[in-house]
Amino acid sequence: MTINRKSGHLFIENKSAIEVAKEFGTPCYVYSKRSIETNFNRFKDAFDQREHLICYAVKANSNIAIINILSRLGSGFDIVSGGELTRVLAAGGDPSKVVFSGVGKTQEEIRYALKQKIKCFNIESESELYRIAAVAQELNQDANISFRVNPDVDAKTHPYISTGLKENKFGVEVNDAPRLYKIANELPHISPTGIDCHIGSQLTDIAPMRDAALKMVELVDALENESILIKHIDFGGGLGIQYENETPIDQEKFVSMLLEVMNGRKQEIIVEPGRSIVGNSGVLLTTIEYLKHGSNKNFIVVDAAMNDLARPSLYGAYHQIDNITHKNSDPAKLYDIVGPICETGDFLGKDRNLSANEGDVLAIHSVGAYGMTMSSNYNSRPRAPEILISNERTYVIRERETIEDLFSKEQTAPDAH
Repeated sequence: MTINRKSGHLFIENKSAIEVAKEFGTPCYVYSKRSIETNFNRFKDAFDQREHLICYAVKANSNIAIINILSRLGSGFDIVSGGELTRVLAAGGDPSKVVFSGVGKTQEEIRYALKQKIKCFNIESESELYRIAAVAQELNQDANISFRVNPDVDAKTHPYISTGLKENKFGVEVNDAPRLYKIANELPHISPTGIDCHIGSQLTDIAPMRDAALKMVELVDALENESILIKHIDFGGGLGIQYENETPIDQEKFVSMLLEVMNGRKQEIIVEPGRSIVGNSGVLLTTIEYLKHGSNKNFIVVDAAMNDLARPSLYGAYHQIDNITHKNSDPAKLYDIVGPICETGDFLGKDRNLSANEGDVLAIHSVGAYGMTMSSNYNSRPRAPEILISNERTYVIRERETIEDLFSKEQTAPDAH
């Protein structure tokens, strides 16, 4: 981990976070390049010489600089939209290493992905199979497909990011998968080359992941008995990170479990990590605008808000928050850290014990995943810049938006005559 403290101040690699805040203003997202590379290489090294493909889940953080860093390390990419595919291509990603997930692929997205010759579509319904077959026939091109199989395994995570139960919208039921593979095997322009599974995100218990993996290899064996030969098994992603007191599953333990479950089978292994690569690699810097003390609650009002970081409002998610300005001798108090948006749900942390003064800079940790990608312009707030740190050098990988950017594609109403 390269985000650390020296002499009481936060450094990101060898760059002072306070200096970043002074140079670029707040709120701003700041990422460590070395941390991203280290997290990816831990997956890569764990597989050693075993045939595999690490497909970074672009939805976690889709900045093209981050995609480019991972592409240069040999990463593939898990995408869920045509827009994400365009980002991967713009960043120099290899389309032959792209798997396309998601329950609602449009004809235009399927056509675009086929023309780019992606590795595989992860199909999530029978209707989608027929749609892909029709588009492939129209283009006179073969489509490699896998079915995303829902194993009905409880991932034991937040219900909004649990994806492997029967009541979730994702995938096809495991008992129906053999029938669908037989249909796919007979369709022209369809090549059932893989099988896919993803049971949820922010997983910290390896047991449900192992249960799901075992169901996948059993299904692969059953399909082989029907002369349907699967070339790759995509075990998904979802490894959690430490936000508070969690004990994450390390990359080596996860890969070791998959190799044990494979038990000598020769199919290529695909994994789709996102959060575990970028999550702990980023911080959000924000400045205290006001301190508000009340009889029941104390508030720190900062210049970041729920539009910048949605996870606390959306999930009740916890992010560590530190005052990184040189500490004073004022006693700490319990504060809710809130933003300026006109919503009671606009909070970034509750009941945090902090010593604080107006003008101090706070660091909100572990925001590299599902931070900037989920941000919005609510209340006509420009989105924050993104800064990449490599050793002591800083790179602006996304400029701060201006108010004019927000309405540049809008027009005034015509005269009513």
